[in-house]
Amino acid sequence: MTRRVLVTGGGTGIGKAIAQAFSAQNCQVTISGRRRDALEQAAKGTDLEIRPADVTDEAQVAALFDTPYDVVVANAGTGNAARIEDVELADWQHTLTVNMTGTFLTFRAALRAGMKPGGRLIAIASTASLQGGAHIPAYAASKHGVLGLVRSVAQSVAKRGITCNAICPGFVDTEMAESAITGLMARHDIPREQALKMVVGGKPMQRLIAPAEVAATAVFLASEGASSINGHAMSVSGGEI
Repeated sequence: MTRRVLVTGGGTGIGKAIAQAFSAQNCQVTISGRRRDALEQAAKGTDLEIRPADVTDEAQVAALFDTPYDVVVANAGTGNAARIEDVELADWQHTLTVNMTGTFLTFRAALRAGMKPGGRLIAIASTASLQGGAHIPAYAASKHGVLGLVRSVAQSVAKRGITCNAICPGFVDTEMAESAITGLMARHDIPREQALKMVVGGKPMQRLIAPAEVAATAVFLASEGASSINGHAMSVSGGEI
């Protein structure tokens, strides 16, 4: 039987790579996100189904689950760099709402829709789930929350034959990483090469993580061979964690 897969934030970056990876496994893949144009671009020339939705909107999330999915990847997220003194309350609340509440609404709707034994819930967290960061207090707090949710859900669904895990990537070569790099360029008036070195210079592999590497991890966690992996935070960071 063809497995049905939902990937939130599936129009760009990590989400797009995950959707493509599951599609290559002959899964029936639906991608969701706020921007229809990004979803349409990601689905162009593929069999991907698009379902526009905002993960912070309870009704829109519930509407995605008119039928159950076998694999649900809560990937939609956001984050900005700023020291805590410079974080506005609205930015703090927005980050927690998208990253943490969005994952909660997605997982809750997946289970309410009747996910069957063998089902897989996967959250795209971050190495920020496992450590702090001077310039990412809101992002790190929200991703710690995601990991706490994953570990709690994992205990709740284990007896149903469902697993819930988190993937914790390091800096991935996406628009978010590029935004961090360009921010350093502007802040320090330096060329891109130097800004990139500031981002990855302290990492063991001294490079950005490829979206395909995160996608391969998601495919593994959804496989039969990962059926006993539950409540796990899998670091994809080249040894950073």
